[in-house]
Amino acid sequence: MYESMKGMLAKANAEGYAVMAINAFNLETARGVITAAEEMNAPIIIDLLQDHVKAYFDCDILTAPIIKMAQAAHVPVAVNLDHGHDIAHLKRCLHEGFSSVMCDASAYSDEENARITKEIVELADMFGASVEAEVGNMGRIADDGVMLTDAAMYTDPDAAIDFIKKTGVTALAISYGSTHGDYPEGYVPEFHFDIVEKIKAATGCPLVLHGGSGAGDENMRRSVEAGINKINVGTDYMIAQRDFIANALAEDPSCDFPQLIQDSWRAGVETIKHYIELSGSAGKAF
Repeated sequence: MYESMKGMLAKANAEGYAVMAINAFNLETARGVITAAEEMNAPIIIDLLQDHVKAYFDCDILTAPIIKMAQAAHVPVAVNLDHGHDIAHLKRCLHEGFSSVMCDASAYSDEENARITKEIVELADMFGASVEAEVGNMGRIADDGVMLTDAAMYTDPDAAIDFIKKTGVTALAISYGSTHGDYPEGYVPEFHFDIVEKIKAATGCPLVLHGGSGAGDENMRRSVEAGINKINVGTDYMIAQRDFIANALAEDPSCDFPQLIQDSWRAGVETIKHYIELSGSAGKAF
């Protein structure tokens, strides 16, 4: 069944678990996300990164078939535009049927971020869609080396509390130690859970962890305990599929290509199921 994030995150907030948001970029990867959720009887969010949507199949082509799959699913499924920093394109995605959007104006001042986000919240209400936003700035792995989240990127709890009150967002992504992309081998980031706890205590708002891939099982569990209700994972899902393809081609370079693609998204399903278990959302579809 196709839903916005609003209801599923409200339920997660009330019952103390998190909903997994998995990055997909085509029909096959979206199908893998839904398959994992159905097998775990869990609500799920399909995150479509705006940069991917614009680079591969744009929203007018990609959205309809994924929504059709979501409608046919036996569990609640939301389709969320991830990191919607191009506001004009974000508005197009709402018109094309996205049930949720992330308005990422975090590069601006807190005041401008709030102003832009509030406008999107008002627009999204007209479509029955939910809105995620971001205060702070998660680091990422740069092409020329490792760049991890530092203290300057952490979310200021007081700024986040003020932002939530001004905008009425459905959920807020905050930075407290995670990084987008793949961590160096053996590296486990240090999370500052006090940031999460302070914002949650003051607002009760569903909070979001970006960069969940590779952050460590204990960090995931403690994040949920502190008040995180949405966890984004993309890299680990894609690595599972990439590694399967590499191994399959090494074993049989002339393997059947359609079957290879079919098998590759299935290889990522177990990764998603592991994160669903960690998030506490298994069995929470209804």
